[in-house]
Amino acid sequence: MPDGVRESEQSDFAPSMTSLSVNLNKFAVLRNSRGGAQPDPLVAARCVIAAGAHGITVHPRPDQRHIRADDVRALALLLREHPRIELNIEGNPFAPAQEGYPGLLEIVREVRPHQCTLVPDSDSQLTSDHGFDLDHHGPRLAPVVAALRALGVRVSVFVDAGRESFDAAANLGIDRVEIYTGPFAQAFRSGDASASLAECARTARAAQDAGLGVNAGHDLDQRNLAPFLAAVPDILEVSIGHALIAESLYAGLDPTVRNYLSVIDRV
Repeated sequence: MPDGVRESEQSDFAPSMTSLSVNLNKFAVLRNSRGGAQPDPLVAARCVIAAGAHGITVHPRPDQRHIRADDVRALALLLREHPRIELNIEGNPFAPAQEGYPGLLEIVREVRPHQCTLVPDSDSQLTSDHGFDLDHHGPRLAPVVAALRALGVRVSVFVDAGRESFDAAANLGIDRVEIYTGPFAQAFRSGDASASLAECARTARAAQDAGLGVNAGHDLDQRNLAPFLAAVPDILEVSIGHALIAESLYAGLDPTVRNYLSVIDRV
């Protein structure tokens, strides 16, 4: 166990394997494109839980183009039936509230997820494409982190691979960082991900040395996940949505989740 690990995180550093948290946003995108209630993210959640997923991730946004606040409330109620399944809510804590979206902190305050992942996305972004600059944004993040920890919520912050200093982040009270793996996935598709993997590994090691847990996510799929986990040790959780849902259109949701778990288990 790395020196400086906070008591609240000690059990997380000896997982039987990396946890798989399935992001359900794409089910809501499809539903919202047509209106009505289909496909239902709640039904999808029940399916991925039955298949063995360890967690559910959702990312409510002010533009409400996919998961909405009412979906988050319904999922939180569902997960009361499954106390071992973690709920991870992602979002930008600085995005203003608007009709139908009470703001990230208010949603978290209401449903009390296991983890809140802070992401610097904006309405103009189709998807998250960079992490927080912790040196620049640290003072602004500090009261947000304090508020989340006061609610008993684990705090993770989305960061770019390449960062090698996390002492200031640890001093903010952050529990984990989530490495943005989009550039790695792109390099993997191009045929040479060695430099990107080395960068991710250095960032993970630096965060762990500062006493932080490490998650990862974005564009991970069944082909690149095993090489990533083999090269970047002690990843506590991977959050996978777009690729998993796309693959499930061909193979089915239950077997696709099970395939991902098999990939993780073999590393």
